[in-house]
Amino acid sequence: MSVRSGGRQLSFELLAGDLTADNADDISPRSLPDTTSDGQRRRRRRSKRKRGFRSPPIDEAASEGEQEPCVEGGGDSAAAFRVPDLRSTAETVCEGSDAERSAASCVTYVGVELRQRSVSVGARVLAASADDGTSSCGSSTRESAAAAAAAVADVAAMAWRPEANGGMMKKKLEKESSLDWEKYMKDNSNILGEVERLDNSPFRYFLGELYGGSSLRSTIAVGNEKKRQRVYNTMFHVPWRCERLIVAGFFVCLDSFLSLLTIMPARIVITIWRVLKTRKFRRPNAADLSDYGCFVVLALGVASLQMIDISLIYHVIRGQGTIKLYVVYNVLEIFDKLCQSFGEDVLQVLFNSAEGLSACSADNVTFELMRFILDEAIAVVAFVVHSFVLLAQAITLSTCIIAHNNALLALLVSNNFAEIKSNVFKRVSKENLHSLVYYDIIERFHITAFLLFVLAQNILEAEGPWFDSFLTNASLVFLCEVVIDAIKHSFLAKFNEIKPVAYSEFLEDLCKQILNDKPDDHKKDLTFIPLAPACVVIRVLTPVYATLLPAGPFIWRIFWILLWSILTYFMLAIFKIIVGLILRCLANWYVNLRLTRKQHAD
Repeated sequence: MSVRSGGRQLSFELLAGDLTADNADDISPRSLPDTTSDGQRRRRRRSKRKRGFRSPPIDEAASEGEQEPCVEGGGDSAAAFRVPDLRSTAETVCEGSDAERSAASCVTYVGVELRQRSVSVGARVLAASADDGTSSCGSSTRESAAAAAAAVADVAAMAWRPEANGGMMKKKLEKESSLDWEKYMKDNSNILGEVERLDNSPFRYFLGELYGGSSLRSTIAVGNEKKRQRVYNTMFHVPWRCERLIVAGFFVCLDSFLSLLTIMPARIVITIWRVLKTRKFRRPNAADLSDYGCFVVLALGVASLQMIDISLIYHVIRGQGTIKLYVVYNVLEIFDKLCQSFGEDVLQVLFNSAEGLSACSADNVTFELMRFILDEAIAVVAFVVHSFVLLAQAITLSTCIIAHNNALLALLVSNNFAEIKSNVFKRVSKENLHSLVYYDIIERFHITAFLLFVLAQNILEAEGPWFDSFLTNASLVFLCEVVIDAIKHSFLAKFNEIKPVAYSEFLEDLCKQILNDKPDDHKKDLTFIPLAPACVVIRVLTPVYATLLPAGPFIWRIFWILLWSILTYFMLAIFKIIVGLILRCLANWYVNLRLTRKQHAD
């Protein structure tokens, strides 16, 4: 640091010495070279153009005519650039080789270093200014002074510019220092208590829930057209198509029931007439043997039920204290379904034996005949039991209707909702649903037979006005059955994703069965065996017809029995013709309609 060159003195040596007033005015680092009035005006104009920079006050010496610019930092805006933070060094060498120049030329080296505290941009600018090194004195003192003043003003203006040193950034940081969470919580220590009190306010809580609380829309996804169609299917399409299928199946069962009471006796009578006319006995074919077997089952079933005292069964069922009526009805309904399934197998075996007997050779006739008789006996036992189950179920329903303690309502609620519980929440396929619909059709027909039994019992034993009460109860039973079937199949289709068109396909299969258009596919046929319901109906209507017979000799009573039987047969035959023709017409129309829709769809 003690380097000397050419007799020059370093600036800190000059500052260290005792300077006189004149020397201090001449060589002070804070003083500027002599300038003229033009230079002063130019400096004033330049300093006014600079923003954020304050031109230092100028003290004019009246005696010497010299000006000493002084850079002072004032206020908060100059806090970043104070004199202790700047370290400036000025080295001036005056050489007076010429006597003419009273004022020595000055070579001024200005080095400015800015300590980088918080703003790096201003430090880089001032460091660049420090690296510029040296500025030489020109030929005139005025030009060198003006250049030095301009350099100082430019450096100061650049240092004060927000883009250069980030002064505005510091102000922004100072402004945003209030966002400090720790400082904020230190200054506002009770803010949590106030918020807690506000949150615990019932009124404010209600307002918060009113304007921003949770709603059903936030917990349930918004539906689309598929969801809308699913809702419409559950409410409208599936119940309508299911009920249409059940009604059509009900009339198919009725047609089969009327065929058993009309067509089968007619075939038997024609066969016997042919034998009596030709007086030649020949082996009957399989159809004739099947008719004979069904007629024997029907006759023995009716005869077995005739030996049963209905009044005794009625009082036994009504007097039960441990087992309620709806429990008895549900148990009998379960046995009814079991007998239906078993009866179908028994009839198939019986018809197979009939075919074997009709087509066997003479050597095997005895074996085939014994097997046919055995199968016939099994069929008789099976259908007699089934008939007794249906009769007991009809008596239970009659007991509930006649009772005055709301037993019918309890029966309907228990039976129907137990049916929903046992079917709706199970996984079923389309084929299983097909079978379930057919079970509902058969159940609907059985309920009709039960109501016919109740009507016959009221005709025989009721006193006073009873028809209105019977009509109300019968309507209630049918309405509950329709509603329960609709609910059951709607949710079965919903849970198993079965479209309503499936029920249209089931109805199409039923129509083809009516038209005998699908002889090879018997798995989708409605299998209804009317033997047990026919036994119950005949057993019920026989006492009603007995009341119509007049008193008189035995021959006269036989005549009226034959007359009422013939009239009943003709009425049933006419009814059978009407039902059969309507079914065939509607089946043909629906099959053509489905075919047309499929062609348009393709």
